[in-house]
Amino acid sequence: MNEQKQGIGDRFQKETKYGRDALRQTASFEIEETEPFTCYPNALEKISIVAAPAFASADFWEVLKRRRSHRNFSAAPLPFSMLCQLLYAVQGITAKKHGYLFRTAPSAGALYPIETYLLVTRIENLQSGIYHLNIRDQCLELLRKGSYEQQLASAALGQFMIAEAPVTFIWTAVVNRSKWKYRQRAYRYIYMDAGHIGQNLYLAATALGCGCCTIGAFFDDEVNTIIGVDGTNETAVYMGVVGHKG
Repeated sequence: MNEQKQGIGDRFQKETKYGRDALRQTASFEIEETEPFTCYPNALEKISIVAAPAFASADFWEVLKRRRSHRNFSAAPLPFSMLCQLLYAVQGITAKKHGYLFRTAPSAGALYPIETYLLVTRIENLQSGIYHLNIRDQCLELLRKGSYEQQLASAALGQFMIAEAPVTFIWTAVVNRSKWKYRQRAYRYIYMDAGHIGQNLYLAATALGCGCCTIGAFFDDEVNTIIGVDGTNETAVYMGVVGHKG
């Protein structure tokens, strides 16, 4: 390939490759290991969630067959119990072994760099606002009260299904959580991890009879500002909307 025509994507692929010699040369860790979860001690409110909710039975192969992206939603709110099921599907704790909190979605090295935030618009018994999923304490942390759906939809290049959906999942990456071990290759794993989580949301929403659509196109800095992360140490990487089909 002509070097003059190479873009950042080409360089990313090249510079994050593993080679036997390069891997041996970079075996030492230069970044301090971080905890695999985030907590907000000054949250406005903390709402306990059901750690392992009961699920209605659904045939797995039928769910795979029915999975589609839905962009039109009704005005009906989602029950809080259904939100708990979705949260368990994306990042629920399935086992505690050897100091790790294993979860429903796989993660490179069990480092879990992805954090889940929610824009809540119409969830029964929850105020509208921005929430964070506290994995360790199994609760939702209310960070900001208010209606942000129009602002977030605009930040997502005008994808106004965000304004219609009762809940939008916003996933961020705490970069050093993976980078301390995997260095530049961590960025590959971060996006893989986010993809695993997004597919779990799709399948869970399908099993519950809801619509879901994930979103990768957005103005990064605007989304980071809405949820209150710095865009460097922690940055938005993926989103997804869920609701009753319109």
